[in-house]
Amino acid sequence: MQELIDLLAMPLFTLADHTFTLGELLLAPTVVIVGLLTLKWLAHQLSKRLIKKGISADVVHLAKRLFYVVGLIVLLITTLDVLNVPLTAFAFLSGAVAIGFGFGAQNIINNFISGWILMWERPIRIGDFLEVEEARGRVEAINTRSTRIRRTDGVHMLIPNSKLLENTVVNWTLVDNLTRTTVRVGVAYGSPCQDVARLIEQAANEQDEVLPDPAPLVIFDDFGDNALAFEVFFWVNASADRDLRVIRSNIRFRIDTLFREAGIVIAFPQRDVHIDGQLVLQRPSRQPLSETDA
Repeated sequence: MQELIDLLAMPLFTLADHTFTLGELLLAPTVVIVGLLTLKWLAHQLSKRLIKKGISADVVHLAKRLFYVVGLIVLLITTLDVLNVPLTAFAFLSGAVAIGFGFGAQNIINNFISGWILMWERPIRIGDFLEVEEARGRVEAINTRSTRIRRTDGVHMLIPNSKLLENTVVNWTLVDNLTRTTVRVGVAYGSPCQDVARLIEQAANEQDEVLPDPAPLVIFDDFGDNALAFEVFFWVNASADRDLRVIRSNIRFRIDTLFREAGIVIAFPQRDVHIDGQLVLQRPSRQPLSETDA
């Protein structure tokens, strides 16, 4: 036993007037591993308690991040205390590292600060449906460097946090899930316009997803080249682009059925060709061959 104690007390090297022993170097990783596991367990318990209280996912995510930051700082100080290392010993080294890190990692720091701004101000929350440039998707996680979005085609996309703050982002669900959308249809010239408008409105009202207030509005939009153009505006409680596509598809199916029952023709591109004059074809007569020709 005494030999083990002497082995652990064996000095290895000296740094900042402090001699490190084998026991201290073995104890430090143990403290770090146990501390990280404890932080992970406590963060999980904190998240469960906040979720049970009905707190939104983005607030839970922010609280979990703050807990991790504070816990890591406490763990670092505890580890240095176990090693009997004064914090002043790292003052010069930490300053040099901070200067080098600031020059070499400006984008990382920018995204890091932007991530905390997103989690604190909450212009974008977990579960929101976003439109960023040409991409549309739902927010799954807001990390310290980037935000993970699941696009409508199922592909995951990572967007730098600074891009979400510096560029125009359309948040479809920032306040609520109410969305206005439209369906256009063209009917043949000569169709009864009043009946067409009534049937289109009926097709929209028959969908459970279409809100009755404000009511669907049918507009006689234009006299087109090949059709009388109608458009119906309606509001739905939709949280994703896929929902809007399904609702619009159902309305088109119903419009097609109602128009068939009423004998209304959905227009298609067509051209009328007028021919002026007559085209006379002259064919040479065939004379029978004479005996001389033969």
